[in-house]
Amino acid sequence: MPKTKNAITLGAIAIASLASLSATHAQVSTSGYVLTMNLAFEAALEAVQTCSAKGYAVTATVVDVAGTPQAVLRGDHAAIHTKDSSYRKAYTAASMGPVFHFDRTSQFLNLLTSNFPPLAAQSLASTPNVTTLPGGVTIKVGDEIIAGIGVSGSPGGDKDEACALAAVAKIKEKLPH
Repeated sequence: MPKTKNAITLGAIAIASLASLSATHAQVSTSGYVLTMNLAFEAALEAVQTCSAKGYAVTATVVDVAGTPQAVLRGDHAAIHTKDSSYRKAYTAASMGPVFHFDRTSQFLNLLTSNFPPLAAQSLASTPNVTTLPGGVTIKVGDEIIAGIGVSGSPGGDKDEACALAAVAKIKEKLPH
């Protein structure tokens, strides 16, 4: 089979596998734990304040495992596009993290480029509301992903990710063990 057809076949298999896995694995919490509104708000606030203290105007979004926004906070002077970008980062962490076993969206790009043919990686990365931009982090209880937080607006995804990690650290001890 020609190389192009192999890549197309592998891409189709990856998409089909993703569709079947995400429908059963990433849509509900298996433990039954749902991140509370107060913790979602606290995480979003911590992310915005951490970035603000460094001079970055950002938006932070927290989503549950079904991708439903639980908290969205736009920092003072954050650009309009940061709302959508922060949502996509949170959504990617919460929906793709359980399937591909990553905790940060920065790891998702590395996973796609090292484990998939280019066409398959491009197909996965162009799934609606999915992004490969750094700045999305999972929120976990034990090993289970229960939510995702995305931050957008700093001058670089690594800085967004640092603010998201600070937010997760802030609420970690308030989550069940």
